Amino acid sequence: MHQATLTTEPNGQADSSKDSLIASSWHTLFTVCFLAIHAYVGTIWAAHSRAGLGPARPLLYLRIIFLEFVALGVVVAGVKRRGVSLQTVFGKRWQSIGQVFLDLGLGICLLFLSTMLVSIIGGHQHNASQDQSIGYLLPQGSLEMALWIAVSLSAGICEEAVYRGYLQRQFSALTGNVWAGIVLSAAAFGGVHIYQGVQRASVIAVSAVLFAWFAHWRKTVRPGMFAHALQDAIAPLLLRMMRH
Repeated sequence: MHQATLTTEPNGQADSSKDSLIASSWHTLFTVCFLAIHAYVGTIWAAHSRAGLGPARPLLYLRIIFLEFVALGVVVAGVKRRGVSLQTVFGKRWQSIGQVFLDLGLGICLLFLSTMLVSIIGGHQHNASQDQSIGYLLPQGSLEMALWIAVSLSAGICEEAVYRGYLQRQFSALTGNVWAGIVLSAAAFGGVHIYQGVQRASVIAVSAVLFAWFAHWRKTVRPGMFAHALQDAIAPLLLRMMRH
């Protein structure tokens, strides 16, 4: 199998702008099509749920978790078929507990920056109609809250790996430009959140640019995973606070 080669800068870090594809271009096309179908199905689920015709929230949460890991499985299969280490998607393995806490701290910083950015560019969207667009998702009761935490963790792991770890690298390699990879992956990320409405999806896409740049800078998606999971986990609390 073809092994992806990475060029090395003088400081010893890989320059992702010159990375080879970590999976075939056909696999990237398949992944994008899969995510587009995922986004389409998500809009249908959202419409049904808002109309009171969708499944109970616990079942909806389980569906979301399942599809998150299916998407991750698609990415892992393509990368493994190419004969490339999964570290190219997730970043280097932690070698010490200190590295874990470093990424956690950086993730909290990223979460803070992302929250500020979203509040600046999307603050005007906090109204009744916008809240209704995602109100059906908010957990009620301890069981749903526990499942929501599971959804948040799966989203943090799977979405960061798929969009920042995989698609961003693939788009950068295909275009030969790091920023093209960042913007295209962020646009794709915003696109799969279209079920939340065009305005929210646009804000999410802009926020995704920050996450993508951070992943490129750190050469790992692990801080982003922490930030993403925490951001989703506390989202219901923040939305309820903004209503009062």
